[in-house]
Amino acid sequence: MPAPLHASDLYVATGKLVDVRTGTVLTDQCISITNDKITAVAPCGATPKGAKRLDWSAFTVLPGLIDLHTHLADAGQSADLALPIKTSPAATALIGAHNARLTLAAGFTTVRDVGTYRGLTDIALRDAINAGHVPGPRMFVAGAYITLPKGGGELNGVVPNEELPADMRLGIASTPEEAATKTAFLIEQGADFIKTIATGAVLAIGTDPGEPELTEAQLRAVVQTAKAKGKFVTAHAHGAVGIKNAIRAGVRSIEHASLIDDEALAMAKASGTWLVMDIYNGDYIDDIGTREKWPEEYLRKNRETTDVQRIGFTKAVKMGVKLAFGTDSGVYPHGQNAKQFAYMVRYGMTPMQAIQSATVRAAELLGKDDELGSIAPGRFADLVAVDGNPLNDITALENVAHVMKGGNTVR
Repeated sequence: MPAPLHASDLYVATGKLVDVRTGTVLTDQCISITNDKITAVAPCGATPKGAKRLDWSAFTVLPGLIDLHTHLADAGQSADLALPIKTSPAATALIGAHNARLTLAAGFTTVRDVGTYRGLTDIALRDAINAGHVPGPRMFVAGAYITLPKGGGELNGVVPNEELPADMRLGIASTPEEAATKTAFLIEQGADFIKTIATGAVLAIGTDPGEPELTEAQLRAVVQTAKAKGKFVTAHAHGAVGIKNAIRAGVRSIEHASLIDDEALAMAKASGTWLVMDIYNGDYIDDIGTREKWPEEYLRKNRETTDVQRIGFTKAVKMGVKLAFGTDSGVYPHGQNAKQFAYMVRYGMTPMQAIQSATVRAAELLGKDDELGSIAPGRFADLVAVDGNPLNDITALENVAHVMKGGNTVR
């Protein structure tokens, strides 16, 4: 990645500009930027005095993309169950720096990193990016997983769980009181939000994705503790019972929602709970996981959840449930996040809806739509430019020509 281009005042000429707030495409628009913020969007004219003009008139320009389900600060998925414990916290953070660079170069200027086996390495990575030590997207991080002992957020099947390093068990909770205490601890350590494990997981030995894990009472204790400290909670939940427990407990979003039923969909719509459904990576797991001989338990559970998750996604789109973009990057190689857009269109979204899910809608979920997710005055100058028109061919987003984060051109 070349060195960022810094300029206090920029004037960016666009060919097409995607206005995600109105769902329209504008032409011949110029974006005025001072320092890291957009100050104006208007028909192009003479370059303002003292500003540097960037000619992106051959491209379609969109807001910087947002992925709400990443695992940058992790060793990555492989056939080796022990890889996370073999990878030290320092090595995990350095791997995370590499992953962050790839993600930013792919046009994702903001991510919500939803947990790491090596607790708090995501916080260290976020802080290093914010300090300018390493390039990467804006990160909102969870710190660790709030999970039952031997649950879907644990590294199971390697050594007895009680012998795992302490930093791999920061969020273990057996009671509502423990869940509340662990929540407060993670927030004190710098977590931006809390990630709970409400059901078993596909990629965790000995857990069933359809079975609930954290109880409604435990989840509510987490939500109430986080809310008192100004933070929201998301819940990993595949099975319908666990999804309903999490919605009743007051979580802001549900991750995966693979086995969601009609009742849970109706509950999500009525409560305004967001769904973040990773409908791309099931194909990757089946293909690469089979080739690389990932545990058969993983492959079986993936096959049992992939197609039904996509059916649920289509229903959610038709019902008007709140949906935002999240891919589970780290299960597949970082930097390929945009491959999910084509799946979202295939399973019911219009191209504009898919783009909105990764821009203005994702920013709404984060509670940051006054700062992120659209090209408008007052927002951070986070931009991507692509050849062609992604509203005609959504796969155009898989190859970005230019990336800007906070007024700095990083690609």
